[in-house]
Amino acid sequence: MDERLLIDARARVLADLAARRQATATAVSALEDACVSRQWWAQQWPEGQVYVAGLVAQDVQDALFEEIGRWPLCTECTEGPEHSLYIQPDLGGPDPVWVCEETGTVAAGLGFLNRV
Repeated sequence: MDERLLIDARARVLADLAARRQATATAVSALEDACVSRQWWAQQWPEGQVYVAGLVAQDVQDALFEEIGRWPLCTECTEGPEHSLYIQPDLGGPDPVWVCEETGTVAAGLGFLNRV
């Protein structure tokens, strides 16, 4: 596996965690676990390496749901219930973006969430 892809995935997800003030020990631990898991996954399916960044983001999102609830939250919608963003395309790549689960609007590319 190209280690640069994994390093890039880690950096992008960490940037989004920091942007939303969620770069806690729990979140960084979840990120590290996701990176280890996806490294193994990408070694088993080399053609899937382009999906690693989005899949790491989804793994962290799933892990944090148990600990803190929804992450990252949509900050664009001002009406309606609190809701989160999700990675599109579903498999996570090759160019993953965060999308509002209510409107389907692209909020940001992975690694480029706005600070709140």
